[in-house]
Amino acid sequence: MSNNQEEIKKQEEIKKQEETNKQEEIKKQEEIKKQEEIKKQEETTEPKLTKGQLKKLKREEFRRQKKLQQQQAKQQQQQQQNKNQNQNQNKQQQKPLNPNRGYQEIGMIEPFGDLPMIQSKYQTKRNWTKLIEIDESKAGQEVWIRAQVHNSRPKGRLCFLVLRDQTILLQAVLFPGGDVTNPMIKYAAKITKESVVDIYATITKSAKPIESDLISQKNIELQVKKLYVVNRAIEFLPIQVDACMIPIANEQDDEADETDNNQEKEKEKTEEKTDENQTDEKSRISVGQKARLDNRVIDLRAPANLAIFKIQAGIGTLFREFMVENGFTEIHTPKIIPTASEGGANVFKLNYFDTFAYLAQSPQLYKQMAVCTGLNRVFEVGPVFRAENSRTYRHLTEFVGLDFEMAIKEHYHEALDVISDMFIYLLSGLEKRFQHEFKIISQQYPFEMPKFTSPALIIKFTDAVQLLKDNGYTKQSEFADLSTESEKKIGEIIKEKYGTEFYIIDKFPSCARPFYTMPDPENPKFSNSFDCFLRGEEVASGAQRIHDSELLLKNAKELNVDLTPIQPYVDTFKYGAPPHAGAGFGLERICMLYLGLNNIRKTSMFPRTPTRNKP
Repeated sequence: MSNNQEEIKKQEEIKKQEETNKQEEIKKQEEIKKQEEIKKQEETTEPKLTKGQLKKLKREEFRRQKKLQQQQAKQQQQQQQNKNQNQNQNKQQQKPLNPNRGYQEIGMIEPFGDLPMIQSKYQTKRNWTKLIEIDESKAGQEVWIRAQVHNSRPKGRLCFLVLRDQTILLQAVLFPGGDVTNPMIKYAAKITKESVVDIYATITKSAKPIESDLISQKNIELQVKKLYVVNRAIEFLPIQVDACMIPIANEQDDEADETDNNQEKEKEKTEEKTDENQTDEKSRISVGQKARLDNRVIDLRAPANLAIFKIQAGIGTLFREFMVENGFTEIHTPKIIPTASEGGANVFKLNYFDTFAYLAQSPQLYKQMAVCTGLNRVFEVGPVFRAENSRTYRHLTEFVGLDFEMAIKEHYHEALDVISDMFIYLLSGLEKRFQHEFKIISQQYPFEMPKFTSPALIIKFTDAVQLLKDNGYTKQSEFADLSTESEKKIGEIIKEKYGTEFYIIDKFPSCARPFYTMPDPENPKFSNSFDCFLRGEEVASGAQRIHDSELLLKNAKELNVDLTPIQPYVDTFKYGAPPHAGAGFGLERICMLYLGLNNIRKTSMFPRTPTRNKP
């Protein structure tokens, strides 16, 4: 009942409020009427004003009305401008940008010519299209392209250009009509090889498939409408990209022993006329490895050589992905160190202020110390330096190391499991992600994908030696490191017997391992160490490390290794250290062996060897 009473009271209050509002409204109306009556009375008494006063009042009223009209007109004009601006923005979003935009401002009225040096003075905001994005589905579209001129060839009243952007080459053509004039065609024919150009063109389907073995899209052609040289290359290049697209006959030889007799032959005039649809590979002159490495920037423009470094980048990416996903923390250790990092002599010595220092031949000691900080699982991607006078096809004095170290619970095979999973992730990931690059590389360096099993095959060192003996090879001892010949022979046997080209050999002889390697508890002549192999060659080495300071000192003493310069490393194991194991891989060697290449210099962008420290 109380609720109903409250509701009734509320209704009554509302009614009262409405009544008061009505009364107030009535009062307002009455007040308005009074004011109107007063105005009428004033108007009737207006004759009291003089004629001059009346004229003044009229003029003021006229000015007020005119000012009001001007304000209204200005508002309407502003509204119309805003409307037009919105319409223009919509049109710009729907239509392609004016192809002349930006060039007119810098005086480029003609549809061809050399652009002024680009110094970031203007932005055209145009949409650029990459050559790799062009296919038959885009026929009819007009696009802006920036590329390098692989070659330019006039033929009659036409001019054919082969454009290159990274690993893709497309054919473009200029013929008279529209903005394309005879002077423009002559201009295009004289563009030097490797010049950087901007081209505005229509994507068209070619009348017949282009027969050139260079062209990536044989059913697509670019009809050029505008052509501007951004940066012009010199007429005579030290080597030609075409020549770098031919395999070297004997690429395993050290570049110091190679001759460069072909360099002068490479200086061909760019206006040499050839059929636009023919690429005679026999007419291309091969270039020796020394000339290629001396002019590495040009050498790497060959699509296959460029694709190799896409694969190399993929290996690094997949390694990082796997490590991060499996709980590893990336670290960065010093490369200038106070002593030889592993007690060896093959290190680069350098002046360090008033003393000497060395370039690290591995991050080994530091990654072990990092595990002991509590990080437990660490990895690093960084440079490694080896002062080894090894002039072979598979050695470098500087390369990129892929290293990891991890705490283990009971057995160092926990680390082998990580390696097995990592390599399977790596090998399968490359195959899935880089089909285009593999196709490009195989055109110059034919190869097959390496075979592998999951999990990876693991065999003992003694069993590997026995495999050699069973197959008539008796040169390898059970108590010596594997020779290169033994490695390759084992690789052939394992591929035939087990159907895999990636495998791990476990329990290497202790004499072939560094002082910090944990000995085999059952036979101290062997160690808890292993190597990983791909296509019969070593790509990684690893082991369980000694985490007891007394055993470490004992082992070092037996091997005559002075630990005084690395006392902080030794002390680490006095503070409570977890059992741990790890491994190190060579990025360039993995890439070389994965692609079946026969020289590691192909997988090093600017290789460093005993005879080369430039460019």
